[in-house]
Order: sequence, then structure tokens, then C-alpha cells
Amino acid sequence: MLELKNVKAQYGKLPILHGVNLEVDKGEAVALVGRNGVGKTTTLRSIMGLMKKSSGTVTFNGTDISGMVANKIPATGIGYVPQGRGLFPNLTVFENLCIGLPGKPDEEMQEFVYSRFPRLAERADQAAGTLSGGEQQMLAISRCLVMRPKLLILDEPTEGIMPSLVALIRSEIQEINQQGVSILLVEQNIRMALKICTKIAIMEKGVVVHQGSSEELQNQPEIVHRYLGLSH
Repeated sequence: MLELKNVKAQYGKLPILHGVNLEVDKGEAVALVGRNGVGKTTTLRSIMGLMKKSSGTVTFNGTDISGMVANKIPATGIGYVPQGRGLFPNLTVFENLCIGLPGKPDEEMQEFVYSRFPRLAERADQAAGTLSGGEQQMLAISRCLVMRPKLLILDEPTEGIMPSLVALIRSEIQEINQQGVSILLVEQNIRMALKICTKIAIMEKGVVVHQGSSEELQNQPEIVHRYLGLSH
């Protein structure tokens, strides 16, 4: 479904990605993990056309999207929830859900989103900037879901969220995946990554240095310790 081949990128003259190879198959949930500053967010931004690639290719559903402009990529079937969530704080919850659509979400999609996240239904007319961090993350995910994505990319979805909502967001991401939407997740919390995803890709110094199943990492904690400097 999604394939990165030898993707390289840099900020100015500073190389960040040194040849990233990564795959997400249809229906799969893949976590991209690694220490801070190794290139995880840059990888996601490169997929979404928000970061210019110096070489390499990004293919989605058999189409090369490497040179596609950023505002065209969501229409291919990729939803992206960035760090910071990217909401419009002065617009209401409902208005944020309409961003990117030619009109408002149909009733079936509204029901789907609000059944996933009932708090959003309660706050539909409330400014997005007044929501809690967890509620804003629910809205950011829902704004992608109304576009009916085939792949959902999430960058640190539980960062800065109160623990009581972390479990809820985790279970909803799992449910979205079980309904057939592929997931690519960047997550600092290795325990969270192992619970949500069936495959883990570990980044170090701008490349993917290890890929394996979640079960494999559970059974080989020395790999986690070697690349992430911690035990799970």
C-alpha cells in the first residue's frame, strides 16, 4: 500500500533522512519509533509532501506520489494527524470537521465520527481552541476520518494528553485499524506502539535500522534497549 524507497531529505544543507525504506501493507498497523531527532517526523512530512525529498520515491496504492503537491495527497486516501494537531482554534468543532470537504460531512459520517467520540458531538458548536488536549486529538483524528482515508498517519497522538484519555485514543486507533484503515504511527511510548501495532520499524540517524513484528520485540528486549536505550 505505502512504500518508501531510499528516501533522503534535508533542512537546508543539513541531511536528516539518509535513505529511508519503509512499507505499510493494506490493513496493517506499523509503528515508527526511535529516539528524539532521528527523523521520524521528517519521514512523515516527506510522505505528505510537506518536506522536499532530495531523492527516493514514495508510492501509495501503486501511484508514485513523490512529487505531488501537499494539498493533493489527502485526496489519494491518506489522512495525516501531525504533532500539534493542526486544528483551526477559532473555528468550531463542526467547522473543523468540514475542512477539506466540498461541503459538510453527510449524516452517516457524522454519526460514525460522533459515535467514536461522543465528546465531539457535545461540543460541536464549541471553538476547537477551547477543547482539552485529548479532545483536540479526537477532533484531529475525526477530521481525517471524514475524508474516508485508506491510510491514517499519526505523529505522537498521545503526547501531552491526560492518562485517562490515552487509553481511549489508543482503543479508537485500534478500532479504526480493525475496520480496515491502515495505520502508520510515530510514538515515543514503546508500550503504546506495541499494543496498537503489529509491526515496528526502528529509526536511528535518519534510516530504518530494524523492522520486525511486535511479538519479536516483546521477545527480544535487547533490541529495544540497543536502539531506544530502554526496556519495555
